[in-house]
Amino acid sequence: MMFTTPQLLTIDAPVPTITVPEDVTDESHDLSHGDMWQVLIHNDPITTFEYVIHLLGDLFMLSSEIAEHVAYTAHEKGEAVVVIRPKDEALRLAKVAIGRARMDGYPLTFSAEPE
Repeated sequence: MMFTTPQLLTIDAPVPTITVPEDVTDESHDLSHGDMWQVLIHNDPITTFEYVIHLLGDLFMLSSEIAEHVAYTAHEKGEAVVVIRPKDEALRLAKVAIGRARMDGYPLTFSAEPE
């Protein structure tokens, strides 16, 4: 078996210059400085464990393992953090989750609060 030295590829094209608009570099667009909120799920005696896991997976895109952990924590402690998101998204998710639960006939409650 014979080994050969690999040839280096060279690209003669110039590297493009990337410009970033000024408003993108503004700190208001930086999520690390943003207003992060946590979405909480609240335990209730009516909503089934299976429904909670389904909703957490479907709406919040949690894996079944994480959804089970969140559901169990809410059951044991009365509430649990589902996700942490920027304020507007957290408020929207809590509202959509409550609406979905009501449409499906469950009194499941969600809330959002600063992290």
